[in-house]
Amino acid sequence: MITPRTKPSSFFPEEAADDLFVVQQRKAKLEGYVQTLAAMDELIDFAAMASAVDKACPRADRSKGGRPPYPTEALVRMVFLQGLYNLSDEQCEHQVLDRLSFQRFCRLDGALNIPDARTLWNFRQRLAEGGLGGRAIFEALSQQLQRHGFIPRGGQIVDASIVQAPITQANAREREALNKGEAPEGWSKKRLAHTDRDARWTQKHGKSYYGYKLHGNVDARYKLIRQMKITAANADDGQQLPDVLQVANTRKRLLADRGYDSAANRQTLQQHGLADGIARRAKPGQTAKVRLKQRNKTINRTRARVEHVFAALSQQGGKCVRAMTLARNALAITLQCAAYNARRLVWLVKSAGPSAQPA
Repeated sequence: MITPRTKPSSFFPEEAADDLFVVQQRKAKLEGYVQTLAAMDELIDFAAMASAVDKACPRADRSKGGRPPYPTEALVRMVFLQGLYNLSDEQCEHQVLDRLSFQRFCRLDGALNIPDARTLWNFRQRLAEGGLGGRAIFEALSQQLQRHGFIPRGGQIVDASIVQAPITQANAREREALNKGEAPEGWSKKRLAHTDRDARWTQKHGKSYYGYKLHGNVDARYKLIRQMKITAANADDGQQLPDVLQVANTRKRLLADRGYDSAANRQTLQQHGLADGIARRAKPGQTAKVRLKQRNKTINRTRARVEHVFAALSQQGGKCVRAMTLARNALAITLQCAAYNARRLVWLVKSAGPSAQPA
């Protein structure tokens, strides 16, 4: 019989874990680091976000009684952490229980009860209904960005990025039924419940992807996401341009890649008074290809800034989703975009803010 080796409770048993001096010393050391969450808490009014959520997605009627609900602001802060660190409901509950910085950010330090995974799931369902909750959070944060002085500047850049979803195993006939919104023959309710009927296949550079697509509008100066739309992955990029336009930018110019090159989009830009910065496709028999390549190269120097935004979202886990249905995944992607804007705001303020940057 093997006797398990007893492990010491600490490498420094003479230092008690609950010693007041040790606790204060660790707290002082933590405060010396750059605390992104603490900076977000200082710069962002989460109470205003919670108010916007309650207005867009009212709470259920509690006239019949029941346990008092958790404050909306605490739940908004928790789903904000999910968007920032790509946490599932169970992991978010665990991390808030385990990490003091998360507890302080959610204003739950010292709280007897902390929202569990089921409470978070119900709150996300409330936000996902009609797509109103996530949009309310994103727009409330966008208003605060402008109050901090970060108004849209430098023109706008429009692009799209594929967000992959778990692949559903289905043959051609079953896939055709799913694309029509029908249940394939012989599928059980359980299998159907674990199938995302909103995700679609698409191809990019000869490689197949399954999932959704984020269409974003980023301002060229601050690289903040100003407008967004989530669709299935097979949606055409160019057709989404009117839905992500923003006319409030100080520079009346829009940059986009060749996927947006169409007569309809050029007419849309003209109607909104925006200069055409869409890269051109080479037409068959076109002779002035040198000038065309030079024009596209000039556009891409600035247009490439939108790729930095998508790379940052990828670092947050924004290149894949875990939920089912377009509504739930749109909420997850919207929260990731809001979290990116908040993190970007912290960096911009730390870098001397808008007053130090030329207009």
